[in-house]
Amino acid sequence: MVRELGIGGCERDLTKLAVGLDRSRFEPHVASFRPEGLRTAELNRAGVPILHLRVQSLLSRAGFLAAWQMGKYIREHQIQVVHALDIPMDIFGIPVAWLFRVPVILSSQLSYRDELYTCLERLLLPVTDWMSDRVVVNSKAVAQHLLEKGVRPERLYVSHNGVDTRIFHPAPGPRPAALRDASVVIGSVCALRSEKRLDLLIRAFAKVCSLRPGMKLAIVGSGGELAGLEVLSESLGIQSSCHFEPARPDVVDWMRAMDVFVLSSSVESFPNALLEAMACGCAPIGSRVGGVPELIADGKSGLLFESGNAADLADKLAQLIQNEELRAALGRQAANRAQTEFSVKFNIARAECLYESLLESNLYGRREGANAHS
Repeated sequence: MVRELGIGGCERDLTKLAVGLDRSRFEPHVASFRPEGLRTAELNRAGVPILHLRVQSLLSRAGFLAAWQMGKYIREHQIQVVHALDIPMDIFGIPVAWLFRVPVILSSQLSYRDELYTCLERLLLPVTDWMSDRVVVNSKAVAQHLLEKGVRPERLYVSHNGVDTRIFHPAPGPRPAALRDASVVIGSVCALRSEKRLDLLIRAFAKVCSLRPGMKLAIVGSGGELAGLEVLSESLGIQSSCHFEPARPDVVDWMRAMDVFVLSSSVESFPNALLEAMACGCAPIGSRVGGVPELIADGKSGLLFESGNAADLADKLAQLIQNEELRAALGRQAANRAQTEFSVKFNIARAECLYESLLESNLYGRREGANAHS
C-alpha cells in the first residue's frame, strides 16, 4: 500500500518489491489513493492488480467507504499480508487490516517522526505500531530513533533500500545536450523541497565554480522550490552554469552524466537517489544525517560533510574537482558498494523472508491456540 504511484522514493520501493517478488510464492496486489502515475505502467506490465481507494480525507464518508472497500477486497482475494509503505497508508491501512484480521500486518517508517509529520500523525503512529507485527525501517538511524520513541526492539525490522543494478550501473554514452560540453558536472536528483537544501548546494557550487572553467551544476527534479533556486543562482551570478531539469522517470542517463553527485539534505533516512547515483559510478558527497553514513563510507566510497555547512560542502567539492584520480576512485568504490551490498535482490529477499517467517509463526500460533482452546 502506498499513497500514490508517482516518482517518489516510496513509490519506487513499492514497485520494485511488487514486480520482484517470487511469483511461485507470492501474488502481489497494490492499493493506492492515487493510482495514476509514473509507476502504474510498470505494475500493469508485470500483471500486478491495483486497487483504487478513493480517499481525499481519512475522516470522511469517502474514507469509511474506502475502508469497507478494502475489507471486502481482503476477503475476496484472501489477502494474508498487508504492508503499508508510507504514513497515510500506515494510518489508513493498518487499522483496516487489523479489523479484518489479516494474518500479517506490516507498517513502514522511512523517516524521522519529529520531521515533516503533523501532530495528529505523530499521535496515531504509536497505535499503528501496536497493531503491526513489524515496523519496517530502511536505516539503523531511524531504528534507533524509534527505539527512543518507545517502539519495542522486537517489532523493528531493518531493511535497507535496494537498487536495480540492471538499470543503474556505469556505462559510457553521450551526456544530455544541456551538459554535453561541461568539463565537470556536479549534480543532484530529488524533489525540490526545502529539506533537500539545494540552496546550500547552489551556494557551495558558487564558491568553487571558478576552480575549473566550463563546470555545470545540474539539478534534476520538480517542486515548489524551483523559482527560489533559480533566483538564488541569478543573484550569485552563476545562472549560466546551472541547469534545472524537470523530474523525469528515466534519470539514469542524467546520473551517468554527473561526475559528482551531491545529497545536501537536512533530513534523510536512506535516500534512493543517492544509492542510484552511486550505482551509476558517480563520486558521491552526502550530508552527515540519518542513514547516509550507512551508505557512504567516508573517504572510501564517497565523502560526508556537516549538514547545513556550505563551507564544508564547498571544501568537499573542491577536493573532487581538483583531484580527478580521487574522483574516479570514489566513483568506482561507490558503484561496487551499491552492487555488492545494496542490490534490490537483497532487499526483496529480506522482504520475502520476513513475510514467510511471520506467516508461519502467526498462522502456527493461531492453530496452536485453537487446539489448546478445544
